[in-house]
Order: sequence, then structure tokens, then C-alpha cells
Amino acid sequence: MRVARLHGVKDIRVADEPSPPVGPGESLVRVTAVGLCGSDLHWYGEAGIGDAQLDRPLVVGHEFAGVIEGGPRHGERVAVDPAIPCEACDMCRQGHPNLCPTVRFAGHGAVDGALREYVGWPSALLHPLPDELSDVDGAMLEPLGVALHALDLGHLRLGMTVGVFGCGPIGLLLVQLALRAGARTVYAADPLPHRAQAALSFGAEHVDGAVDVAFEVAGTDAAVEAAMVAARPGARVVLVGIPDSDSTTFPASVARRKGLTIAMSRRMKDTYPRAIDLVRRGAVDVASLVTDRYPLDRAPEAFDAAADRRGLKVIVE
Repeated sequence: MRVARLHGVKDIRVADEPSPPVGPGESLVRVTAVGLCGSDLHWYGEAGIGDAQLDRPLVVGHEFAGVIEGGPRHGERVAVDPAIPCEACDMCRQGHPNLCPTVRFAGHGAVDGALREYVGWPSALLHPLPDELSDVDGAMLEPLGVALHALDLGHLRLGMTVGVFGCGPIGLLLVQLALRAGARTVYAADPLPHRAQAALSFGAEHVDGAVDVAFEVAGTDAAVEAAMVAARPGARVVLVGIPDSDSTTFPASVARRKGLTIAMSRRMKDTYPRAIDLVRRGAVDVASLVTDRYPLDRAPEAFDAAADRRGLKVIVE
């Protein structure tokens, strides 16, 4: 099978490898679509993310869909949950698998991800795709799930005002979700004009008022500060973005004097059924966020395009 591996900073190599083994409780998935995420770009541009560093060539990619090959579900189109929690720790038992300390995650650490033709993955984490969703839609369910989890952390109520700081794909999904959830107004900001314009096309407005809930989705200190400055006293600020360095700084006086509640968003938890239903009903538009598509053999070009942020979402098919 063809595989794209990251060997170092901006060093993606496509080569042939044997198909992966399939263990007990797993299915073989023929991968059809993979979205390139901001966290993938950390691996690509820094050979690591946070405190995890590349120590062997790694297949990245965790937003993906495919078709089951063999077994009782042969031919079934599926979206793949990239997180494999232990299901035995306190966090898992309390319903927080995203906080499992030993979670295994596709394209992170020692777990190869989706930029390959075949993946062996736990069958319980393969979610059937309805006919209304394309394979590319299926790959977009993971970022939609991240946005859903962030929205949950925001404790949004009807009639509140919302700010979204960073209008990449997850930020644009948050704009849509906040409006569907009953926000009176959603303000959005991004330094890239085409992304700011995309937010307006989804119903957001330019930032010009105080907000009850602020979502930082850029991974920069400037976005964190902007979110806190825009937040009303007593507001919630949800940090979704991942910074280039393993630290985030902001003016403490602003957060302290306003008595802000700061929530850190960690991936998602059990959001695939909700995400599938939202896209199936047309309540959320994921398709228009996809601006670039590349075949697997052109994965290095796909990463360059994603890193340049010329469009919105880059998909490898």
C-alpha cells in the first residue's frame, strides 16, 4: 500500500509498505479521505506538538473516513473516531474518554494515522456514514466533533453573544454551531481576510461588542488576549487552539478583574452521532469548507498548501 510518512520537519515521504495487521476487535479500513488539521501542521512544521516529539517516522492524519474491507461489515462506509481510550481508568469510567491519560490517538506519538491506503482500527470506533454524507463529509466529522465539544464547554444559552477568534475550519464550524444553538449574535475575527469573509458568509459579524462566551481557535497569544478583552465580566473563555510552543500567555489583569472562567478544550468526547445527524439534516455545512483536494502521492504538496493557509480545509484522497 502507499503510505505518506513524516520523517522530520517538512519531510513527508510517500512510499510502499505492507498492509497493516488487523487485531482482535478491529476491522481493516480502506481510507478514502483525510483532512489535514492544525495539529498535523504542528507535526509537519515542528516535528512535534506540545511535549510530544517525533522519535520515528510517523504517519499523521486523524480526520478520516473509509470503507471496511472484509468481515461482517464489508463494504460499509464509515467515519473513524481517531481516539482509542483505555476504557478502564477513572476518566473513562466517568464519561470523559478524551481525558484518558493513556489514550492512543491516530497520527500522534507511536500510533500511525490515516495518510495511508489501509488502516486497522477498532470496529467500535467506526461510525456508519448515511448515504447523504460523502466520504469527504465523513472526514470533516472529526473537526465538527471538536467544535461541538468546545461549544459544550462554553455553556452557551439562548440569546447570548459569542465571539470566535480564529476562523479556520473549526472556528467556522463554531460560528455555525453557535448560531444554531441560539446565539443572538456571533462576532468573528481572523487576520486572514478570506477566512474572516468566510465567517461573515456563515452569519457572523465583525467583532465590535462584548461577548458572553469567547472561543479562541487560533493557537496564538494574540487570539487569546483578543478573546479575553472582548469577554464581558463573568464570561467564559474556551481555549481550543494549540500554540506553536508549549505555553500560552495572556494579561492576567484582564482575566482577573473580569473574573473570567477559562476552559481548556481537549479534542472531543462521543460527538460522532451528533455530528453525523447535524450534517445529515443540513444543520451544519462542512462541504463548503473544503477548498483543496490532493491525491495521496501528492501529500507533500497538500501539507505545503495547508501550511500556507491559502484556503480553508485541505483533503487528501
